[in-house]
Amino acid sequence: MSGYKNTINLPKTDFPMKAGLAQREPEMLARWEGEGLYEKIQERRKDAPLYLLHDGPPFANGDVHMGTALNKILKDFVVKSRTMAGFRAPFVPGWDCHGLPIEFRVVKSSEEYARKFIDIQRRQFRRLGVLGDWEHPYLTLDPSYEAGMIRSFARFVEKGLVYRKKKPVLWSTGAQTALAEAEVEYQDKTSPAVYVMFPLVSGEFAGAASVVIWTTTPWTLPANLAIAVNAGHQYAVARVRLEGVEKTIILAESLLDSFCAATGAEKVSVEKTLPGSALEGLEASHPFLPRHATIYTAAFVTLDTGTGCVHIAPGHGEDDYHLGMERGLTLLSPVDDYGRYTEECGLPDFVGKNVFEANAGIIEILKQKGALAGQGDHQHSYPHCWRSKTPVIFRAVEQFFIRIENIRAKALEEVDSTTWLPHWGRNRIRGTVESRPDWCISRQRTWGVPLPVFYDAKGEPVLDPAVICKVADIFAEKGTNSWFEMDDAAWCELVGLPAGTTRRNDTLDVWMDSGLSHETVLRQRPELGFPADLYLEATDQHRGWFQSSLMTSVALNGCAPYRAVLTHGFVMDVDTRKKISKSAAGGYQKPTDADHYVNKYGADLLRLWVSSVNFTDDVPFSEEIFTRLSDSYRRVRNTLRILLANLHDYDVAKPPAPEALTFVDRWILARLQEVVATCLDAYEKLEFHRVYHTINQFCAVDLSSLYVDITKDRLYCDTAASPRRRATQFAMHSVLDALTRLLAPIIAFTAEEAWGYSQPGTSVHLQDFPKPDARWTNPDTVGTMDQLLQIRSRISQSVEKPQKAGDIGSALEARVKLSVTAAEATLLEPLKVELEEVFILSDLEVVSTETAAVEISKTPHARCERCWRHRPEVGSSAAHPTLCARCEEALAVLA
Repeated sequence: MSGYKNTINLPKTDFPMKAGLAQREPEMLARWEGEGLYEKIQERRKDAPLYLLHDGPPFANGDVHMGTALNKILKDFVVKSRTMAGFRAPFVPGWDCHGLPIEFRVVKSSEEYARKFIDIQRRQFRRLGVLGDWEHPYLTLDPSYEAGMIRSFARFVEKGLVYRKKKPVLWSTGAQTALAEAEVEYQDKTSPAVYVMFPLVSGEFAGAASVVIWTTTPWTLPANLAIAVNAGHQYAVARVRLEGVEKTIILAESLLDSFCAATGAEKVSVEKTLPGSALEGLEASHPFLPRHATIYTAAFVTLDTGTGCVHIAPGHGEDDYHLGMERGLTLLSPVDDYGRYTEECGLPDFVGKNVFEANAGIIEILKQKGALAGQGDHQHSYPHCWRSKTPVIFRAVEQFFIRIENIRAKALEEVDSTTWLPHWGRNRIRGTVESRPDWCISRQRTWGVPLPVFYDAKGEPVLDPAVICKVADIFAEKGTNSWFEMDDAAWCELVGLPAGTTRRNDTLDVWMDSGLSHETVLRQRPELGFPADLYLEATDQHRGWFQSSLMTSVALNGCAPYRAVLTHGFVMDVDTRKKISKSAAGGYQKPTDADHYVNKYGADLLRLWVSSVNFTDDVPFSEEIFTRLSDSYRRVRNTLRILLANLHDYDVAKPPAPEALTFVDRWILARLQEVVATCLDAYEKLEFHRVYHTINQFCAVDLSSLYVDITKDRLYCDTAASPRRRATQFAMHSVLDALTRLLAPIIAFTAEEAWGYSQPGTSVHLQDFPKPDARWTNPDTVGTMDQLLQIRSRISQSVEKPQKAGDIGSALEARVKLSVTAAEATLLEPLKVELEEVFILSDLEVVSTETAAVEISKTPHARCERCWRHRPEVGSSAAHPTLCARCEEALAVLA
């Protein structure tokens, strides 16, 4: 070969085999930003139909971790793919800048802290290859945004949706504020469970029997005002022996045995059974305070656990509150902002004690009073504050609410008219909307948008839309800090309220901030629109942003703010099965910041990871996964490289005539059309993992293992301008062009790099997706190739034995006698001149027989020194005795 090496058409390209993503990507990113690539894309698409993905704002309170990276990369997949599908798809990123997540990190200079991390996260998102209007994001702390929120609040008031009331709300004792359901996360907790006896003081069993309740919150017993039973359930008046003493108790008949098992009581007899309705109106003595508890019937009492008799503290529970309101009970809630008993608890020694710490003391009092029928530990899922991580309590406190009942029916209609991806998202949000109570929108925080409510001399709130709109105008001009900086007198003068009117420092629920972005962003920015085509966030946002956006939009506009909602799972560590998030990162030992992996592997590896998973499930994450994906990435990159290298002397302007294409060229083009169709369908359905797997399979099998291998001989050894070689280059150029475009949304940097070698001076991100070309779409050709590959497999298996025996080296040294059936002979006849190339053989004989068979022997023909194929004419040329006729012709052309 040494004598003829320079006559071979070897591949040539400067496209590097080693990716060096961590070094090359920042250079490419700087060029994109310097050239204004995002703006160029928007300009090119200015007249195209709009497709709008609305960015749900992350909190500006830390580095971008892998979960947030997953979210933003998915959004970039959507935006880039919709853009290349022919839409105008602007992307305006946003940040949530108020509330507990930021305030918990830094009490002072919250705005400075938020803006610092906005800049950090913006750089990190850009580094991931996410294109967007990064210079003009929306921030919930911008005065214009805050003013828009206040104007929306005025409309809520105008529609009669806002009211103030003292009622139980979820209260964070760690953060000293009310919480919405979306600000609560559930964790396992062990609580003391007690069976408590309330002696009856009226009715047939007065002085003789006690009603037994069961509770896992003994600390709420000082607030007990009633007992609830179910009118339709049967209750037993039972004699039991407790610690050797017989007592008469009343509880649900079906729960008597479980009560005995839990407390160690011995059932002596059942004296009587009666329906719960017969207990209505009876009174029982509080176990340790000088007051009575009346028995009422209520439908919410179930027989799942406990005794079927529920202790009612209207100040500490949703059902308790509603029953108390129906029955005219007072709203007793003897607990302060920090979760400590106040004097109203009626227990002087307990005043100032934390309620959870007081459980043991309350149980001790029950023992002393002879009211404790049994106790134990109860494992259950319990609500915790999402930021302070402390258990929350239900506590009655005066707050502002939005009347959910007024908009619930319409919200459910809008849920049903929205496309939910995956489909179970509909049921999840439907369940939360159906069951959610009125929305507590006031917060006792120092960092947030002020609740724009004034109070008259009697302390009654002034809920006047006109006044609230004046506040909005002032906020737009001076910012929300003016609420705290100016005194009451100045505000009264500015908004036209009488002297003596006051303000308070409550802020709006942070979910109101982000939930109103459809009003403050989509409706305000001229390049956007309402409603959005897509909201895309993690599954926890069914209780959060998806729902707050839905409820506010239904209240203001009578419709959902989105046409479709896509939900992704959480990033889960493969080894620990722990969720990776900022809030959970404290005890997590492995790196979770996206920058760590970008600097180590490159952004395209992270993007490939996101594309490789079914993100609607929880997303597995580990270093081993990145190692495995590195192999997939190299496979794709090397495919692009070999295609580029084989096109170094191809003139795109001079394509071959279609009839010049051989069967194998037509096959790869037919397969390409299938790949294009599959990928376009997957992009349309936002099923990015299908794009990854389709292209990975195409590169690994159809291209690398088959087409490139089959055509290598013609590309290297035919004359440079031979019709076969130019046909293959045409096919390869078609594949490279389509493949690079299809890869652009996923491996954005690598696709751009490859495109630059193919079409210098342009960007792949300004291109359209390829479309299936009817000229090359041919399922029959694909089917024929599948059959040829089955025959090729038979040959390969037959060649293995003489190779292992050392009788032949490569398959090119084999003489292959291929016996085929009549049907196979019919298949092979039109392709006979291409069969040796497809099977990568030198010496093939095909015969038609009744049964298929393969006979292998060593070919008698000499090997061509240039192409290494064994040909009968090798040795017959005086000028080039070691060459075959094809190679001698190639040399003649070169001469």
